Amino acid sequence: MLQVENLNQYYGGSHILRDVKMTVPDGELTVLLGRNGVGKTTLLRCLMGVVPTKSGTINWRGNKISSMPTHARVANGLAYVPQGRDIFGRLTVEENLLVGAASRKAPSKIPDHIYALFPVLKDMKNRRGGDLSGGQQQQLAIGRALMSEPQLLILDEPTEGIQPSIIRDIGRTLRQLVDEMGMTVLLVEQYYDFARELADRYWVMSRGEIVAGGAGSEMDAHGVRELIAV
Repeated sequence: MLQVENLNQYYGGSHILRDVKMTVPDGELTVLLGRNGVGKTTLLRCLMGVVPTKSGTINWRGNKISSMPTHARVANGLAYVPQGRDIFGRLTVEENLLVGAASRKAPSKIPDHIYALFPVLKDMKNRRGGDLSGGQQQQLAIGRALMSEPQLLILDEPTEGIQPSIIRDIGRTLRQLVDEMGMTVLLVEQYYDFARELADRYWVMSRGEIVAGGAGSEMDAHGVRELIAV
């Protein structure tokens, strides 16, 4: 579904992404792991067109999208939940969700399946986003991304700063999206146990390069925990 070939990116004189090669198979949950500062967030921002690439290609369903603007990538089926969530604090939960549908004809109401996935959002639909807890904001950020009806959902460390009960809820929701709704998910994560439990496939990044990859069921056997240990 998504194929990255020889992707390079620089910040000033620093070579951040170094000939990155990876694939995200259709209908699976792929996890990208790595220590802080190795280039994971930069890679996701390049995939979404938020940051331009210096060289290399990004192919989406066989079509090159490396030069597409971000809004065109969203219209073509990609959705992004950034690190830190970036919800609109002064807008209500319902208004935040409707913003996520900007790439298509805006619905008159929030689809039932969004509230089914995240019941707390229905309960708080008239509350301002900034008044929600961190875990509730993360659920809102995921729900907002799903409003664009994506084929590929990209998430950057959704467990960061979230209480364990909400982490479990998010994990169940991501598996439900893949197993029951046929969505493809690319998840950047540092929480190894969470990643291992969810992953169909994995990649490990170090110093801007992909250094390992394989089936999620083989992460322990391949020593992935040691590769990402600080």
